[in-house]
Formats: sequence, C-alpha cells, structure tokens
Amino acid sequence: MSDTSGLITPALVDLYLAPEEKNEALRALAQRLVAEGRVTDLDGFLADIAAREAQAPTGMGDGIGIPHCRSPHVTQPSLAFGRSARGVDFDAPDGRPADLVFMIAAPAGADDTHLQILAALARRLMDPTFTGALRDAESPSAVAARINGEEPPATAPEPATAPEPTAAPEPAAAAEPASADSGLRLVAVTSCPTGIAHTYMAAKALELAAARAGARIQVETQGSAGTTPLAPEVIAAADAVIFAHDVEIRDRARFAGKPTVDVGVKAGVNRADELIAQAAGLVADAGGARPATAPAAPVAAPTGEHWAQRLRTYLMTGVSYMIPFVAAGGLLIALAFAIGGYQIASAPSVLGHFDWTSSHSWAAMLFQTGKTSFGFLVPVLSGYIAWAIADRAALAAGIAGGAVSVAVGAGFLGGIVSGLAAGFLVLWMIRWNVPRAIRGIMPVVVIPLLSVAAVGFLMFVVVGSPIASAMSGLTDWLNGLSGSNAILLGALLGAMMAFDMGGPLNKVAYTFAAGALTTAGTTPDAGSLKVMAAVMAAGMTPPLGMALATVVRRRLFTPDERENGKAAWVLGASFITEGAIPFAAADPLRVIPAGIAGSMTAGGLTMAFGSTLRAPHGGIWVLPLIGSPFLYLVAVAAGTAVTTAVVVLLKGMRKPAAEPAAASAVAVKQPAAV
Repeated sequence: MSDTSGLITPALVDLYLAPEEKNEALRALAQRLVAEGRVTDLDGFLADIAAREAQAPTGMGDGIGIPHCRSPHVTQPSLAFGRSARGVDFDAPDGRPADLVFMIAAPAGADDTHLQILAALARRLMDPTFTGALRDAESPSAVAARINGEEPPATAPEPATAPEPTAAPEPAAAAEPASADSGLRLVAVTSCPTGIAHTYMAAKALELAAARAGARIQVETQGSAGTTPLAPEVIAAADAVIFAHDVEIRDRARFAGKPTVDVGVKAGVNRADELIAQAAGLVADAGGARPATAPAAPVAAPTGEHWAQRLRTYLMTGVSYMIPFVAAGGLLIALAFAIGGYQIASAPSVLGHFDWTSSHSWAAMLFQTGKTSFGFLVPVLSGYIAWAIADRAALAAGIAGGAVSVAVGAGFLGGIVSGLAAGFLVLWMIRWNVPRAIRGIMPVVVIPLLSVAAVGFLMFVVVGSPIASAMSGLTDWLNGLSGSNAILLGALLGAMMAFDMGGPLNKVAYTFAAGALTTAGTTPDAGSLKVMAAVMAAGMTPPLGMALATVVRRRLFTPDERENGKAAWVLGASFITEGAIPFAAADPLRVIPAGIAGSMTAGGLTMAFGSTLRAPHGGIWVLPLIGSPFLYLVAVAAGTAVTTAVVVLLKGMRKPAAEPAAASAVAVKQPAAV
C-alpha cells in the first residue's frame, strides 16, 4: 500500500466514542479534525457531511459506518476513527448500529495520490480481518498504524482512562476459498456521487463474491481517485456486465450487446453474491454465448427500481445540466435590466454598435448574452434527459429535439417530451441486431440520422403544436394570475419547497419556476417573474426560521443545533434551503411542518404583493433585481416568523432538550493523545 502516514494520527482516534446519537457522534469526530488543523470550519464541514448523509445512508452493515464528504473546509485528506461500545445508528441495511465509525474527509480539490489512498482504505473495509483487528486494538497508536498500513507499534498498550467497551460482535468469517473456475468471465463498473467510499467498497465486494463463485471479474472504478478504463479486449471477452452505480456510467457504449445487471452502488456492497448469481443467470439464459461488443450503449433498467424512480432520475439529470444555463442567462438578463431598464430588450445588436463608454451598450451586451444563454436551456435539458436514458448516442436527437421545441414554441415542456422520446428511441435502436459490416457506423451515422429525423418529425408534425398551445396557455395563465389564484399557487409552491428541503419536490417547484422564466419575455410584471419570486422566498424561510428559533428559544435546542443555527442564517439568506436539513434530520415531525407553514406563508404573500424576480437564484444578494423589494422582504420575514413560531410551539410541547453530557464525558474519558 502507498505511504498513508498522513491520513490518520493517534489524535484522530477515539476508542471510546461516547455519543450514541449520529449527529453528536459526527460532531465529536469532526472536532478532532478541527483540533488537528485538518478542518477549518466545523459547522461548514458538518453541513457538508449532513448533505452527503441526506443523499443515502452511510451505514454499510456489519457494524461499519463511513460518513464522508468532499468539503472546501478540509485542508488535507484525513480520517477520524471512532469505536463505540453501544453503536451509532447509520441506517445500515442489516439494522446493526455501527461500532466502527470511519469519518473520511477529502478536500474539494484533493490530488489523485491522496484520493487513491482513501480508495485503498475503502477496499480494506470489506476485509473482516482488517475490521476485526480494529475492534481488538488496545491503543490509538495501534489503530492509526493499522489504518495507515504500518505494523502496529511494539510498545506496551497505552493506558486507558475509560472503561473497556463492551465486546463487539465477532466479525464475519473470512471469505471461503475460491471455488473451482466456473469459466464465467465478468466485468463491472462501480460509481457513487462522491466517489470516495462506496465506489471502491462495491468493487472489492464484487471481487470477493466472484472469487467465491469461481468466476473471473475485472472492475472499473469510476471514482475520485481516477479511472483506469477496462481494456477493450477484456470487455469483448466478458460474458456479462454488472453496473453498480448512483451516477451515470461513463462510456456505456463499450458494453453494448452484453447481458447487463444494473443496480445502485449499495447493492454492489451489500448484495454482491446475489449480483454475481444474477449475471450468471443472464448468461445461462442467453445460451452461454459470449456476445461481441457493439459500439452503442445498452441501458438496462436498474434491477428492482420502480419506473417512476427511473423517470425522476432521467428528468433530474437534464435539470442538473440545464441549471447553469438558467443561472447564467437569468442573472445576466437581470443585471441588464438593472443597468439599462426594461427597454434594453429592444436595443440593436451590440455587434458593430458597441460603445465602451456607454452603460447602455454594456447593458445591451449583458442582455443579449443572457438571452443567448437562455436559448440553450431547452436543448440542453432535452439532450441530457436523452443522454441519461441511452448515453451519448442519444445526445444528437435530444439536443435537436429541444431546438425544434424552441422553434415551434413548445418551450421546456416540449424539451422534456423530446428528451424522453429521443432517449427511448435510441435505447431501442441500439439493441438492434445489425450485420457486423455496419455495426461500426451505427453510433456515428445511422443512429443519429434516424433518431434526429424521427424526433424532428415528432416535434414538428405530431406533438409540437399541442404542446406549444399548452405553453401559451400556461404563460397567459401565469401573466393573468391575480387575487386568490396567485396566492394559492404561491402557497402550493412554498409547501413543495419546504417539504423535502432540496429533494425531489423542492426541485420540481424550482424547475417549474426556472422554466417559467423562459416565457417571461420583457414584461416587467409578468406572472412568470412572480412565480420565481415566490419560489425563492419560500426556499429561504426554512433555514432562516430555524436560525431564529435557536436564538429566541435556545433551551429547546441542543448545543449542536444552536451551532447549526449560526450557519443557517447565511444559508437561508442565500436561498440554500438545505441549510434546514440538519434540524429536519434530528426532529422531522416538528421541523418539517414548521418549515411548510412558513414557506406557504412566504410564497403566498409574495404572490399577493406582486413581487417579481428575473434572477433564478441569489437570495438577498439579488435584492436590487427584485420587483417591490420591500414587500418581498416583508414576505420573507413573515414566513420566517411563522416557521419560528410553529417550531417553537411544537418543540415546547415536549421536554426541553437536555444539555448533552457527552462532550464532557468525552473530555474526561479520552486517553491522552499520542
């Protein structure tokens, strides 16, 4: 193993991790990283950890928890280790609390060498001998040496000032010796959102499972430590493919024509034996033949995943690639209006008419650049929806379909339809059994030609006009909203923004508002601009309300929550609804209803006041670009006050949160740092 001496030191090891509640345990380990200068901002780092925890549980089963994240607050790749006598619940699939907690902290821009070290550690976590040694270790130095790949020190065990932890359950038995070679050849690709832990643990689990089954497997890890692609001859020789991933697989086209098992990355960690057996079954069903690799990408439906979940994944992929265009274009247009007024929309092209000393010319340049950026919005949305379904073979048809959608006036609704149509059409086409002679030109000539033509026909002749009529009706409806209709829409969007605080419903509401921006035109009080203002106001109030609650009723919150409240002020003011997630995770039955109540208030009032917003993001930092800014702030303040009042009322109906003694207990029981 590479030199990993800098990854963990004895001071980052807690053999008597006292807190049993997850957030408190995370804070205790993070404080060690801060004390060692590995983390510069405790609250910021914990917020990044919480955001990663919100994506998916980090309990791996067998008593192991691996909270981890990339964070700009981390100075160098580091690991803090805690051993808990009673265990900490990390929502592991086997329901077992984690008695071994590995907090992996990676800088946002970590170099490949250090990321390879973290990847190697993640693989070792799948070895019961390694984890068993950590359960038996008697000193922080022994743990640090074991994790760093060094021999444990030969010195006598360090004196412990805390009672010995309760004996942890025996680790799982080591893997059985490999069975006789069954002749099955497999390839696999693993990937996860952060690319730090699950990617490599899934790879190791698949390798061990294949050895037990007597199969041969080579795994490509598309993680943070870089990717070494599988050799084409290895792929060609494989009988089947296993994809264990939570982000899109890069270059799926290499695996075309192979029987495919497609699952989430945690299934690769926890159900590796089952996946190997499933791949073997697919090969048997195909008659045991080893299919040649075609140049286009098959995309098998993820095993066990509901079609609605897959549809959401496709749509959210398109939205994620669209948002930068929305943000850039919207902010540039908003700045142009702030500098040159709404009449700047009728300015002549700055090409050949630009005056360096004229603010009017600069405003016109900003407007025309922003408008050009907006022109890419729907094609990018459509193209990457198609890409999520059928990989890059579908990009041409998706982007072309989105452009046609803009041309016929079908807008972002048409872009969604064209993206889905292009993706599923190409997905069907790449499964054609074509002669070997034309297989090489399928992805570069035949598929783009036929799919672009088909999607163009669909959008121009079949569905473009009806969708354009629907978009026109939506625009007219938004522009004509007034009175109770506008207030009800604002309240509904507000509830969606606060319900899951950055999750699917939140993104649906935001996407609706951002998409409506494209129909706003140049009317200063367009209904589309009111919708965007309501959504942003509603998204600001949950973290602001929780921050205020920690001030006005401190005794109802733990010290950790009061610390989170300080960060929530800035996050809420910046329109980052996720700032309320730590509070919701700790007490969802009280925090989520309070957030919904406040966001409905803010959204409804914003619509009632007629405030407008052309910028798709920014919070209070784009206040000069908001129509009726004073009333907008009143709506945000009212929503914040309602959130605070409701959460204080609900929390006040139970006993005040006790000051946790864990911190002092840790201070008393810790062995001296070595």
